[in-house]
Amino acid sequence: MTWLSDAAVAHLRDVADWPLFSGDRYEILAPLARGGMGTVYRARDRELDRAVAIKVLSPIASNAESLERMRQETRIHARLEHPGVVPIYDVGQLEDGRLFYVMKLVRGRRLDEHVADRTLAERLRLFVRICDPVAFAHAAGIVHRDLKPENVMVGEFGEVLVMDWGIAVGHAGTGGYDQTTGAIAGTREYMAPEQARGEAVDARADVFSLGAILDFLVAAGSRDGTAAPPARALRAIIDKARAGDADARYANVMAMADDVNRYLEGERVSANPETLVDRLTRFARKHRAAIAIVVAYLILRVLLAVIDVRRLFGP
Repeated sequence: MTWLSDAAVAHLRDVADWPLFSGDRYEILAPLARGGMGTVYRARDRELDRAVAIKVLSPIASNAESLERMRQETRIHARLEHPGVVPIYDVGQLEDGRLFYVMKLVRGRRLDEHVADRTLAERLRLFVRICDPVAFAHAAGIVHRDLKPENVMVGEFGEVLVMDWGIAVGHAGTGGYDQTTGAIAGTREYMAPEQARGEAVDARADVFSLGAILDFLVAAGSRDGTAAPPARALRAIIDKARAGDADARYANVMAMADDVNRYLEGERVSANPETLVDRLTRFARKHRAAIAIVVAYLILRVLLAVIDVRRLFGP
C-alpha cells in the first residue's frame, strides 16, 4: 500500500473543496485560511475589478444545521456596519448547494504578529480601538464569543478589525454551546468560565476575553518573551476584566476601555484602590517632564551656590 504524503492529502482536499461558481463574476485565486466550517479564499471580483475574500462552506459541513449557522453568520455581519468589522459585499449559493459570502479582503497582520515591536502605550491604544467594534456589537445585541489576538487584524494603514464572527450569538443565545454540534465553542485560554461551562453568556463574556487579550498585549513587550510586570493599576484592570464571577467584571466594554484610557493619561483607574504610594507614583509618571525640569533647576541652583561660597571664602 502506498501512503500519500501530507502535501498530497492537502492538495486533494483543496481540489475537493475548490468552489465552482455558476457565473463568471468571481475568480478564485488561492486559499487564505481554513476553519471547521469552511475555507476563506482570495479572489477577484471581475465585475467591479477588485480583490475580495470569499468564505465557502466546507463540503463535509454542508448539512442543514451548518447552512443555518452560516446564514446566521452573514446576518450578524450585515447588522454590524462598523469600520472595525469587515463588510460583506455579496452572499449566494454554489451549484453544489454550498453557501458562500463575499467580503472585503483585509491586507495587514494579525494582532499577535503586529505588536512585537510596539511600545506599551502603542499596544494599549490598539486595545482601546479593539473595544470599539465589540461595544458596537454588544449594543446590537451580539456577543462575539471568540475574541483572541488571532481574530484581530491590523491593516496596512493602521485600521483595526475584529474578525471571525462565526460563533457569535445574540444575548439570548445558548451560551457557550455551539448550536450545531452541542460542543462548547470558543478558545479555552480566552473563554469566560460561564462560557466554558456551557451556560448562557452576555457581553461580560467578551469582557473576560478582552481582559485576556489585554494581558497578552502587556506581556508582549519584548522580542525574547520576557517583560516587566505590569504596573499595579494596569494589573488591576486585567484582573477585574478576568474575574471568575461575571458580576465582578466591568459591566460593559467601554467601562474597561475608559480605565485603560485613564491609565494612559496618568489618571486614577476605577479598578485600582490607590494607596498614597500609588498616587505619588502616578503623579510622578504623569508629570515626569515637569519634575525633571524642576530637579535640574534645583541642582543648578545648588551648584551655583557652591561656586559662590567658594568665591566668598576662597579655596
